[in-house]
Amino acid sequence: MTTTTTAAAAGTWQLGDLPVNRLGFGAMRLTGTAAFDQGTPRDRETSIRVLRRAVELGVNHIDTASFYFSWLRSANELINSALNPYADDLVVVTKVGPGRGPDGEWYTATPEQLRGQVEENLRQLGRDHLDVVNLRRQVSLTSVSEHFGALAELQQAGLIRHLGVSNVNATHLAEAQAIAPVVCVQNKYHLDGGANNEMLRLCGEQGIAFVPFYAIAGQRTEAGVAAAPGESEQVETVARAHGVSTAQVRLAWTLSQGPHVLAIPGTGDPAHLEDNVAAAALRLTPEDLALLATVTG
Repeated sequence: MTTTTTAAAAGTWQLGDLPVNRLGFGAMRLTGTAAFDQGTPRDRETSIRVLRRAVELGVNHIDTASFYFSWLRSANELINSALNPYADDLVVVTKVGPGRGPDGEWYTATPEQLRGQVEENLRQLGRDHLDVVNLRRQVSLTSVSEHFGALAELQQAGLIRHLGVSNVNATHLAEAQAIAPVVCVQNKYHLDGGANNEMLRLCGEQGIAFVPFYAIAGQRTEAGVAAAPGESEQVETVARAHGVSTAQVRLAWTLSQGPHVLAIPGTGDPAHLEDNVAAAALRLTPEDLALLATVTG
């Protein structure tokens, strides 16, 4: 499938002083056929081609992390290989907090370990600073102040340009903002009852980017592959009416939630990339939105 639609059709938003197209790209699925896949890795050249094609299609916001790796593939290394030297308008957003050792085992970083995670992202991406770093809160972390304060120190040292938070509520956001400006919130948010409308509203009122994850997969990702339900009848109906994929409908719905909402769909498949970017131009009608409002998880 070939399209002339570019990510710019979705409009733009500012991450601090960095303008980005609202339709971006998530790098997690570049490393394998599933998130953190320890089985068959994706073809390296295909992943590199997807990244370069994304930029050709106007994507200038890429979301990644050093813990996005499978046994043979690292998302950050793929981004470095495909896109370095980086275009001046390309914004690479990464996240820290969770970590994975070489064996793939997870750990939660202490505030003191965050500098090492930031430096790992810098090394893997081949950068001397990171555009935006999100503190990804683990559920065991009741307060983000100490961790976010450690990142603010690294920002003052020039290693980070802007800061964001992920997997947070309003209290966590306020804690972070008491320490340093927050340019984005990355939370679970999708059509199947995963909406976090309080954070959506707060971010809109304060001019903060709201960046959903699970926007396409929705409840299917949360349920797990084995138990994943099929697509909803409402989404199928809207997709047929517009002659588009259900993924495009879900992305268009996400972007319709406010001018401050950014989408970061991820894929390692060139055709899926083209389809996702085409969603930047899809405008849902009031009737479409009313029907989609009846979707439940």
